[in-house]
Amino acid sequence: MKHSGSCHCGAIKFEFEAPEITEGLKCNCSICRRKGATMTAFAIPKSEVKIVAGEGALATYQFGSCVAKHHFCKRCGIYPFHETLRKPGHMRFNIGCLDSTDGVDVAELPFDVFDGASL
Repeated sequence: MKHSGSCHCGAIKFEFEAPEITEGLKCNCSICRRKGATMTAFAIPKSEVKIVAGEGALATYQFGSCVAKHHFCKRCGIYPFHETLRKPGHMRFNIGCLDSTDGVDVAELPFDVFDGASL
């Protein structure tokens, strides 16, 4: 299934192929607790993701081990995706930023919690 999405202002757009979204993933680390986003339960190799970003729109925040890369839009502040700590070189996506959720209500989606706070 083709998925596409964007930040709020549209300066960052992305697309990838992946299964239908039936569940999500949240993390309890310090940054994820504050962001509160529900991410895709699956991770996609970075090489299989097409990202289009306007000049200077995409920013990256890293902390701790600096393996995970939290990407956000410098214009609207939305966090559409990140490169994972558990699977370097792979990405998870903020389900709320996807256009292709086919009516999935993120607030009603079942999710697991990753214990990032203990890493």
